[in-house]
Amino acid sequence: MMLPVPADYVLARDLCSYGYFLLEPNLWDPASCVYTTTLDLGGVAVTLRVTQGARGSTRAAREGDREHAAGGALTVKADRPLDAAQRRLVRAQLSRILRLDESVRTIEAFHRADPRFAASGRGRLMRSASLFEDVLKTVTSCNVTWPSTVGMNRKLCAVFGRRSASGGRAFPTAARLAAARPATLRARCSVGYRDARIVELARIFNAAAKGRRAGFDPAAAEDGTLTDDALFDALIELPGIGPYAAANILQLLGRYSRLPLDTESIRHGRTVLGYKGSAAQVMKKVRRHYEPFGEHRFRSYWFELWEYYESKRGASWTWERETTGKTFTASKLD
Repeated sequence: MMLPVPADYVLARDLCSYGYFLLEPNLWDPASCVYTTTLDLGGVAVTLRVTQGARGSTRAAREGDREHAAGGALTVKADRPLDAAQRRLVRAQLSRILRLDESVRTIEAFHRADPRFAASGRGRLMRSASLFEDVLKTVTSCNVTWPSTVGMNRKLCAVFGRRSASGGRAFPTAARLAAARPATLRARCSVGYRDARIVELARIFNAAAKGRRAGFDPAAAEDGTLTDDALFDALIELPGIGPYAAANILQLLGRYSRLPLDTESIRHGRTVLGYKGSAAQVMKKVRRHYEPFGEHRFRSYWFELWEYYESKRGASWTWERETTGKTFTASKLD
Protein backbone atom coordinates (compact mmCIF):
# COMPACT_ATOMS: atom_id res chain seq x y z
CA MET A 1 0.00 0.00 0.00
CA MET A 2 0.99 3.65 -0.38
CA LEU A 3 0.93 5.97 2.60
CA PRO A 4 0.90 9.74 1.95
CA VAL A 5 3.04 11.96 4.18
CA PRO A 6 3.32 15.69 4.94
CA ALA A 7 5.15 17.65 2.25
CA ASP A 8 8.25 18.09 4.45
CA TYR A 9 8.46 14.49 5.64
CA VAL A 10 11.78 12.61 5.30
CA LEU A 11 11.69 9.00 6.50
CA ALA A 12 15.42 8.70 7.26
CA ARG A 13 15.45 11.90 9.31
CA ASP A 14 12.05 11.71 10.99
CA LEU A 15 12.13 8.01 11.90
CA CYS A 16 15.70 8.12 13.23
CA SER A 17 14.90 10.99 15.57
CA TYR A 18 14.37 9.23 18.90
CA GLY A 19 15.94 6.24 20.62
CA TYR A 20 12.89 4.01 20.21
CA PHE A 21 13.78 3.49 16.54
CA LEU A 22 16.56 1.26 17.90
CA LEU A 23 14.24 -0.90 20.01
CA GLU A 24 12.37 -4.03 18.95
CA PRO A 25 10.24 -4.49 16.98
CA ASN A 26 11.75 -1.59 15.00
CA LEU A 27 14.66 -2.08 12.64
CA TRP A 28 16.20 0.59 10.41
CA ASP A 29 18.68 -0.53 7.74
CA PRO A 30 21.05 2.37 6.92
CA ALA A 31 22.39 0.68 3.79
CA SER A 32 19.02 0.35 2.07
CA CYS A 33 17.04 3.03 3.95
CA VAL A 34 14.36 0.42 4.70
CA TYR A 35 12.35 0.55 7.91
CA THR A 36 11.03 -2.81 9.10
CA THR A 37 8.62 -3.39 11.95
CA THR A 38 6.16 -6.04 13.11
CA LEU A 39 2.68 -4.98 14.25
CA ASP A 40 0.02 -6.89 16.15
CA LEU A 41 -3.26 -6.38 14.32
CA GLY A 42 -5.36 -8.21 16.89
CA GLY A 43 -5.09 -11.94 16.42
CA VAL A 44 -2.42 -11.79 13.72
CA ALA A 45 1.00 -10.17 13.39
CA VAL A 46 2.35 -8.66 10.20
CA THR A 47 5.90 -7.64 9.35
CA LEU A 48 6.15 -4.50 7.21
CA ARG A 49 8.89 -3.05 5.05
CA VAL A 50 8.59 0.71 4.63
CA THR A 51 10.45 2.84 2.10
CA GLN A 52 9.93 6.39 0.98
CA GLY A 53 8.30 6.96 -2.38
CA ALA A 54 9.57 7.62 -5.83
CA ARG A 55 11.65 10.57 -7.07
CA GLY A 56 14.86 8.91 -5.95
CA SER A 57 14.07 9.76 -2.35
CA THR A 58 16.09 6.88 -0.88
CA ARG A 59 19.23 8.01 -2.65
CA ALA A 60 18.46 11.63 -1.78
CA ALA A 61 18.07 10.71 1.88
CA ARG A 62 21.40 8.89 1.84
CA GLU A 63 23.10 11.93 0.36
CA GLY A 64 21.40 14.37 2.72
CA ASP A 65 19.41 16.02 -0.11
CA ARG A 66 16.25 16.74 1.85
CA GLU A 67 14.68 18.88 -0.89
CA HIS A 68 14.33 15.83 -3.13
CA ALA A 69 13.66 13.33 -0.35
CA ALA A 70 10.85 15.22 1.37
CA GLY A 71 7.21 14.46 0.75
CA GLY A 72 7.52 11.23 -1.21
CA ALA A 73 4.77 8.77 -0.32
CA LEU A 74 5.73 5.73 1.73
CA THR A 75 5.57 2.30 0.12
CA VAL A 76 4.48 -0.33 2.63
CA LYS A 77 4.92 -4.05 1.86
CA ALA A 78 3.46 -6.70 4.17
CA ASP A 79 4.57 -10.30 4.58
CA ARG A 80 0.97 -11.56 4.26
CA PRO A 81 -2.25 -10.52 2.51
CA LEU A 82 -4.28 -7.98 4.49
CA ASP A 83 -8.03 -7.42 4.44
CA ALA A 84 -9.54 -3.92 4.49
CA ALA A 85 -9.79 -3.75 8.29
CA GLN A 86 -6.18 -4.86 8.72
CA ARG A 87 -5.00 -2.29 6.19
CA ARG A 88 -6.75 0.42 8.19
CA LEU A 89 -4.97 -0.76 11.34
CA VAL A 90 -1.62 -0.75 9.56
CA ARG A 91 -2.19 2.80 8.32
CA ALA A 92 -3.23 3.99 11.77
CA GLN A 93 -0.32 2.35 13.60
CA LEU A 94 2.31 3.47 11.09
CA SER A 95 0.90 6.99 11.12
CA ARG A 96 1.28 7.03 14.89
CA ILE A 97 4.84 5.66 14.83
CA LEU A 98 5.98 8.13 12.19
CA ARG A 99 4.03 11.16 13.53
CA LEU A 100 2.29 11.67 10.21
CA ASP A 101 -0.44 13.50 12.12
CA GLU A 102 1.92 16.43 12.72
CA SER A 103 1.36 18.86 9.87
CA VAL A 104 3.86 21.06 8.08
CA ARG A 105 2.32 24.04 9.91
CA THR A 106 3.02 22.41 13.27
CA ILE A 107 6.68 21.93 12.39
CA GLU A 108 6.90 25.47 11.02
CA ALA A 109 5.57 26.75 14.36
CA PHE A 110 8.39 24.93 16.12
CA HIS A 111 10.94 26.41 13.72
CA ARG A 112 9.60 29.91 14.41
CA ALA A 113 10.03 29.26 18.13
CA ASP A 114 13.50 27.76 17.62
CA PRO A 115 15.00 28.70 14.22
CA ARG A 116 18.12 26.63 14.87
CA PHE A 117 16.41 23.54 13.46
CA ALA A 118 14.71 25.11 10.44
CA ALA A 119 17.56 24.32 8.04
CA SER A 120 17.65 20.63 8.98
CA GLY A 121 13.84 20.40 8.98
CA ARG A 122 13.86 18.58 12.29
CA GLY A 123 10.73 18.63 14.39
CA ARG A 124 9.09 15.20 14.51
CA LEU A 125 10.08 12.50 17.00
CA MET A 126 9.10 8.93 16.23
CA ARG A 127 7.18 6.93 18.80
CA SER A 128 5.48 3.53 19.16
CA ALA A 129 2.44 1.96 17.56
CA SER A 130 0.38 2.40 20.75
CA LEU A 131 0.34 4.39 23.97
CA PHE A 132 0.72 1.13 25.89
CA GLU A 133 3.97 0.35 24.08
CA ASP A 134 5.22 3.90 24.68
CA VAL A 135 4.50 3.58 28.40
CA LEU A 136 6.36 0.27 28.68
CA LYS A 137 9.30 1.53 26.64
CA THR A 138 9.50 4.49 29.00
CA VAL A 139 9.40 2.19 32.04
CA THR A 140 12.14 -0.02 30.58
CA SER A 141 14.37 3.01 29.92
CA CYS A 142 14.30 4.45 33.46
CA ASN A 143 17.09 3.77 35.98
CA VAL A 144 18.97 1.50 33.60
CA THR A 145 21.71 1.58 30.97
CA TRP A 146 20.68 1.80 27.33
CA PRO A 147 21.97 -1.71 26.41
CA SER A 148 19.72 -3.11 29.13
CA THR A 149 16.76 -1.20 27.68
CA VAL A 150 17.55 -2.70 24.27
CA GLY A 151 17.73 -6.18 25.82
CA MET A 152 14.48 -5.88 27.79
CA ASN A 153 12.48 -4.83 24.75
CA ARG A 154 14.03 -7.54 22.60
CA LYS A 155 13.09 -10.20 25.16
CA LEU A 156 9.57 -8.84 25.72
CA CYS A 157 8.93 -9.20 21.98
CA ALA A 158 10.59 -12.62 21.75
CA VAL A 159 8.74 -14.11 24.75
CA PHE A 160 5.33 -12.43 24.59
CA GLY A 161 5.07 -10.91 21.11
CA ARG A 162 2.89 -12.47 18.43
CA ARG A 163 4.92 -13.99 15.56
CA SER A 164 4.42 -12.91 11.94
CA ALA A 165 4.55 -15.13 8.86
CA SER A 166 8.18 -14.11 8.20
CA GLY A 167 9.27 -14.66 11.80
CA GLY A 168 9.13 -11.13 13.17
CA ARG A 169 7.81 -10.55 16.66
CA ALA A 170 5.40 -7.75 17.51
CA PHE A 171 5.50 -5.85 20.76
CA PRO A 172 3.31 -7.73 23.26
CA THR A 173 -0.26 -6.58 23.71
CA ALA A 174 -1.70 -5.47 27.03
CA ALA A 175 -3.89 -8.60 27.03
CA ARG A 176 -0.88 -10.92 26.77
CA LEU A 177 1.12 -9.19 29.48
CA ALA A 178 -1.92 -8.85 31.74
CA ALA A 179 -2.04 -12.65 31.89
CA ALA A 180 1.69 -13.00 32.59
CA ARG A 181 3.26 -13.84 35.94
CA PRO A 182 5.68 -11.18 37.23
CA ALA A 183 8.21 -13.91 38.02
CA THR A 184 8.15 -15.01 34.37
CA LEU A 185 8.81 -11.46 33.21
CA ARG A 186 11.71 -11.13 35.61
CA ALA A 187 13.26 -14.48 34.68
CA ARG A 188 12.77 -14.46 30.92
CA CYS A 189 12.78 -10.75 30.03
CA SER A 190 15.32 -9.37 32.56
CA VAL A 191 12.99 -6.57 33.65
CA GLY A 192 14.06 -6.72 37.31
CA TYR A 193 11.93 -4.74 39.76
CA ARG A 194 9.66 -3.65 36.89
CA ASP A 195 8.03 -7.09 36.70
CA ALA A 196 4.93 -6.46 38.83
CA ARG A 197 4.56 -2.91 37.52
CA ILE A 198 4.49 -4.10 33.91
CA VAL A 199 1.74 -6.59 34.72
CA GLU A 200 -0.22 -3.91 36.60
CA LEU A 201 0.08 -1.50 33.69
CA ALA A 202 -0.99 -4.20 31.26
CA ARG A 203 -4.07 -4.96 33.34
CA ILE A 204 -5.04 -1.28 33.43
CA PHE A 205 -4.73 -0.91 29.65
CA ASN A 206 -6.41 -4.25 29.00
CA ALA A 207 -9.35 -3.34 31.23
CA ALA A 208 -9.73 -0.01 29.45
CA ALA A 209 -9.71 -1.77 26.07
CA LYS A 210 -12.58 -3.93 27.27
CA GLY A 211 -14.57 -0.90 28.38
CA ARG A 212 -14.05 -1.37 32.10
CA ARG A 213 -13.12 1.47 34.44
CA ALA A 214 -9.48 1.14 35.42
CA GLY A 215 -8.64 4.56 36.88
CA PHE A 216 -6.83 5.64 33.72
CA ASP A 217 -8.43 6.28 30.35
CA PRO A 218 -5.99 5.80 27.43
CA ALA A 219 -8.55 7.19 24.96
CA ALA A 220 -8.87 10.43 26.94
CA ALA A 221 -5.07 10.66 27.10
CA GLU A 222 -4.89 10.62 23.31
CA ASP A 223 -7.93 12.62 22.22
CA GLY A 224 -6.55 16.03 23.16
CA THR A 225 -9.32 16.98 25.60
CA LEU A 226 -7.13 17.02 28.74
CA THR A 227 -4.81 19.88 29.59
CA ASP A 228 -1.10 19.12 29.91
CA ASP A 229 -1.35 19.46 33.69
CA ALA A 230 -4.38 17.17 33.95
CA LEU A 231 -2.75 14.58 31.72
CA PHE A 232 0.49 14.72 33.72
CA ASP A 233 -1.48 14.19 36.94
CA ALA A 234 -3.26 11.18 35.41
CA LEU A 235 -0.03 9.63 34.17
CA ILE A 236 1.81 10.01 37.45
CA GLU A 237 -0.86 7.89 39.14
CA LEU A 238 0.08 4.88 36.97
CA PRO A 239 2.25 2.14 38.55
CA GLY A 240 5.94 2.87 38.16
CA ILE A 241 5.42 6.30 36.57
CA GLY A 242 7.22 9.16 38.29
CA PRO A 243 7.68 12.79 37.19
CA TYR A 244 10.41 11.98 34.66
CA ALA A 245 8.45 9.15 33.05
CA ALA A 246 5.21 11.16 33.01
CA ALA A 247 6.92 14.07 31.26
CA ASN A 248 8.42 11.72 28.69
CA ILE A 249 5.07 10.07 28.00
CA LEU A 250 3.58 13.55 27.55
CA GLN A 251 5.93 14.27 24.65
CA LEU A 252 5.14 10.87 23.16
CA LEU A 253 1.52 12.06 23.22
CA GLY A 254 2.49 15.23 21.35
CA ARG A 255 2.65 17.48 24.43
CA TYR A 256 6.09 19.14 24.34
CA SER A 257 5.75 21.72 27.11
CA ARG A 258 7.40 19.69 29.91
CA LEU A 259 10.98 18.47 30.23
CA PRO A 260 11.84 14.96 31.48
CA LEU A 261 15.07 16.00 33.18
CA ASP A 262 17.54 13.49 34.64
CA THR A 263 21.27 12.94 35.00
CA GLU A 264 21.60 13.16 31.22
CA SER A 265 20.17 16.68 31.43
CA ILE A 266 22.82 17.63 34.00
CA ARG A 267 25.55 16.27 31.74
CA HIS A 268 24.09 18.23 28.82
CA GLY A 269 23.96 21.40 30.91
CA ARG A 270 27.61 21.07 31.86
CA THR A 271 29.07 19.66 28.62
CA VAL A 272 27.09 21.47 25.94
CA LEU A 273 25.59 24.53 27.66
CA GLY A 274 28.64 25.21 29.84
CA TYR A 275 26.83 25.55 33.16
CA LYS A 276 28.72 25.37 36.47
CA GLY A 277 27.59 24.48 39.95
CA SER A 278 25.93 21.63 41.81
CA ALA A 279 23.58 19.18 40.11
CA ALA A 280 20.57 21.08 41.47
CA GLN A 281 21.95 24.41 40.25
CA VAL A 282 22.69 23.04 36.78
CA MET A 283 19.23 21.48 36.57
CA LYS A 284 17.65 24.82 37.43
CA LYS A 285 19.70 26.58 34.74
CA VAL A 286 18.79 23.92 32.16
CA ARG A 287 15.10 24.37 32.92
CA ARG A 288 15.44 28.14 32.60
CA HIS A 289 17.33 27.77 29.30
CA TYR A 290 14.33 26.14 27.61
CA GLU A 291 11.63 28.42 29.02
CA PRO A 292 11.61 30.73 25.94
CA PHE A 293 10.57 27.82 23.70
CA GLY A 294 7.20 27.53 25.43
CA GLU A 295 5.07 24.64 24.21
CA HIS A 296 8.03 23.39 22.15
CA ARG A 297 10.44 23.08 25.10
CA PHE A 298 10.98 19.36 24.73
CA ARG A 299 11.67 19.52 20.99
CA SER A 300 14.38 22.14 21.52
CA TYR A 301 15.87 20.18 24.39
CA TRP A 302 15.79 16.86 22.55
CA PHE A 303 17.28 18.04 19.28
CA GLU A 304 20.10 19.73 21.18
CA LEU A 305 20.82 16.36 22.80
CA TRP A 306 20.47 14.56 19.47
CA GLU A 307 22.96 16.87 17.76
CA TYR A 308 25.47 16.10 20.51
CA TYR A 309 25.00 12.37 19.98
CA GLU A 310 25.45 12.78 16.23
CA SER A 311 28.60 14.86 16.72
CA LYS A 312 30.08 11.76 18.36
CA ARG A 313 28.64 8.96 16.21
CA GLY A 314 27.53 10.49 12.91
CA ALA A 315 24.03 11.11 11.56
CA SER A 316 21.48 8.96 13.37
CA TRP A 317 20.10 7.49 10.15
CA THR A 318 23.51 5.80 9.69
CA TRP A 319 23.30 4.01 13.06
CA GLU A 320 22.86 0.26 13.11
CA ARG A 321 20.80 -1.15 15.97
CA GLU A 322 23.31 -3.80 17.02
CA THR A 323 26.42 -1.59 16.90
CA THR A 324 26.33 2.20 17.15
CA GLY A 325 22.71 2.10 18.27
CA LYS A 326 23.69 0.51 21.55
CA THR A 327 26.11 3.30 22.46
CA PHE A 328 24.27 6.49 21.50
CA THR A 329 23.66 7.71 25.05
CA ALA A 330 26.10 10.25 26.36
CA SER A 331 27.48 7.98 29.08
CA LYS A 332 28.92 5.86 26.27
CA LEU A 333 30.11 8.82 24.23
CA ASP A 334 32.19 10.98 26.55
